[in-house]
Amino acid sequence: MLQRFGYSQYESKVYETLATSEQAMDATTIVKYSGVPKAKIYEVLSRLAEKGIILDAISGKKRTYAALPIQVVIDKLTREFEQDITQLRASVVRRNYGDDQVWSLKSQSSIAAYCKEMIAGAQQSIVVSMWADEFAGYADHLEQKEQAGVQVEALVIGTDSVDVKLSKLHFLTPAEGTSHMERFTLVVIDGKQVLFAGMEDGSWQAIRTQAQPFVKFFTEFFYHDVALAKISLKYVDELLQDDEMRSLLMRLRY
Repeated sequence: MLQRFGYSQYESKVYETLATSEQAMDATTIVKYSGVPKAKIYEVLSRLAEKGIILDAISGKKRTYAALPIQVVIDKLTREFEQDITQLRASVVRRNYGDDQVWSLKSQSSIAAYCKEMIAGAQQSIVVSMWADEFAGYADHLEQKEQAGVQVEALVIGTDSVDVKLSKLHFLTPAEGTSHMERFTLVVIDGKQVLFAGMEDGSWQAIRTQAQPFVKFFTEFFYHDVALAKISLKYVDELLQDDEMRSLLMRLRY
């Protein structure tokens, strides 16, 4: 039974020998009745003493040993087992080991629902970029997250005004001649996961991943767009009058 609690075969034999004896024993006697080799006996006795299930004393010139009563050992093992169980429960916590896979998702309604779930789970930061009509469906959620202490930054495309109060809100109004500009949605949560959706053949398709190279790329993609929006707003006349710059801007995003 002791072996089930992590005691070795030699330790179990020595304890059994001492527990069934009516008197204390020296090492030589324990070897005789336990069958434990003489070369191992002192090592085994030392381990049992450290584990607290035998007693030792000096009697004359000899050191003698006695076992703790079996009920005391049972109580000891029970307490230690319960402590181990408590420690095990405390140590088993959920950990996120990362998911580097790139998941695909179709259907505009499914993509929108997933974006809202991601936003609801944000703990530190939210970065979003989308067209104004779609952004309206997320405005209340984003305001609530910012009020809860989450850092929110948004780029809204298609207008320079929306009914939402966010501390970091940017706008991009496409220039004339860019009606063909493709619609898209970008959401980055806590710098750990990203969802990017766009139109393909008239239907919405999205990818979602926690792979850090993609997360970093799309985060930089967002700030690239913000920078372009700011530059274009400040130097709109100069840029659009220059055919080369206008053509380049059209190819980038506008």
